[in-house]
Amino acid sequence: MREWSGKRYWLVGASEGLGRALAMKLSRAGVELILSARSGERLRELAEELPGRAHVVPMDIADRASVEAAAQEVGEIDGLVFLAGVATLIKATEWDADRVEQMFDVNLTGAARVIGQVIGGMVARDAGHIMMIGSLSAYRGLPGSIGYSASKAGLMALAESMHGDLRHTSVLVQLSNPGYIQTRMQDDNPYSKPFIMSPEEAAQQVFDQMNTDRFHKAFPLGFSLLFRFSRFLPTGLYEAIFFRR
Repeated sequence: MREWSGKRYWLVGASEGLGRALAMKLSRAGVELILSARSGERLRELAEELPGRAHVVPMDIADRASVEAAAQEVGEIDGLVFLAGVATLIKATEWDADRVEQMFDVNLTGAARVIGQVIGGMVARDAGHIMMIGSLSAYRGLPGSIGYSASKAGLMALAESMHGDLRHTSVLVQLSNPGYIQTRMQDDNPYSKPFIMSPEEAAQQVFDQMNTDRFHKAFPLGFSLLFRFSRFLPTGLYEAIFFRR
């Protein structure tokens, strides 16, 4: 179990869903939290509910100036959890440039913007912790998911590369790839959502990983194995299983 009391963590994408549930867990463990998202009102409501110290720093991660200003206000931190994400089901036959680019701008480029503001200080101090929240959809492309799957695959590659560069330092990089979580993201998803988890259940999985030095975790276990092993399937068999939407 990691010692959490007195640590300062910046949660980006904390206003609802998994971010909100994880904020509750970390706060109960004694972590001082800096909460960021676009909605300052929801962040302030969350901060009032948390049992521990919390600061609200609204930020638009699609805007570099906003991210830089927020990072200046946040100051030195012990850890960063990147939870921000946008998910819209779009097929290649119905390409919507604005919505596709938004998913990349938040899910992948937004992560790079935020991490870029803190990684230098962590490396210089040889101390820090970065947790990125990915998705099971990152392992291989899925129909109707041209923006989301691709952007999460990019995030997974970013985490893997950073882990490779920093594995012999005291800067811990982690990646958590959850399956379906009952959040607002799923409201417009017409497909079946097997093994869907509550935000609290998913937050417990992430918090458990954060208490270890384990780089990668995918959950729920049985469902995640289907996606992880799909990378080794012949294309024809993969399409027969996953392209039946």
